[in-house]
Amino acid sequence: MTDGEAWSGTVVKKARALLDGSNLYRRLKVRLDDGTEQDVKVDRETWKRVKVGDRLVKQPGEDPRVS
Repeated sequence: MTDGEAWSGTVVKKARALLDGSNLYRRLKVRLDDGTEQDVKVDRETWKRVKVGDRLVKQPGEDPRVS
């Protein structure tokens, strides 16, 4: 996915990891409305606020938000 894409879907999994040994990455697995699943990198505040089952919407050039 690129920043310029728009999509909406449901969070199916939350994960965080030290992939490079020094930076903590927060990711959500989102089932999009077309049935495909995508991993989405999000900031700390979004990761803390979102729960599995929440619906997210992303507009071009914006961060995903809970709808």
